[in-house]
Amino acid sequence: MLEDKRLDKDVPIPLYFQLEKLILEEIDNGNYPVGSMIPTEMELSQMFGISRTTVRQAISDLVREEHLYRIKSKGTFVAHPKLVQGFIQSIQSFDDDVRSTGRTPSTEVLDLKLVELEPEVAQLMELPAGTKAIYLYRKRFADDEPIVRVETYLPYEACSFILGHDFNRESLYQVLSKRDDTRVTHVTRICEARAADPEDAAVLGLKRGRPVRYFQTIGYNQSGKLIELSFAHYRGDQSRFRVELFRE
Repeated sequence: MLEDKRLDKDVPIPLYFQLEKLILEEIDNGNYPVGSMIPTEMELSQMFGISRTTVRQAISDLVREEHLYRIKSKGTFVAHPKLVQGFIQSIQSFDDDVRSTGRTPSTEVLDLKLVELEPEVAQLMELPAGTKAIYLYRKRFADDEPIVRVETYLPYEACSFILGHDFNRESLYQVLSKRDDTRVTHVTRICEARAADPEDAAVLGLKRGRPVRYFQTIGYNQSGKLIELSFAHYRGDQSRFRVELFRE
């Protein structure tokens, strides 16, 4: 626990930064689980022999980074780890992303049907307008809390075999991977910051105008053929995204 830790005042590392790291270590070690209250500013000041100003800076940084949150007149509490969506050189499923935060993923299929592509969607899929496609609409959860709504279009000719699967229980990417010609091997992804629209409000339980992270994802097979087009709306208060860049 924190009371057993010490700050090193003889090294050129700011005390507030050392305190931040100690608090994060205690959270990661499970000594302060999600929703638990950490010691007060006064308690931390006395515990480590540092000023309340230093403590306040450390706590404010952790609140800004969304590791902690404050409730007025009550205290400071440990926040849920956010779901991280990455712009990296690997493809992970939503379920994998959620499990990496220590939570349990689940899915509710809102719609699954055959459609004729509208011109805007058809253009993105590089198909003629009116082409038959599969439309899959899902709401996805972490520990029963709605995180994202996803609308996915798949070319019917290549992907008709998925219609016999239950996507309340099965992963779309795992099902697509059952065949070499529909296995998604690389994606392009565009991210935008948006305000919650009426559909976001209804499905994700948000107030209109609240922040939403919008992702447009196009998935291709190893031959470069388009297999999937998805539009995902993530709750801004429950997700973040990470970018990793590599020098060539």
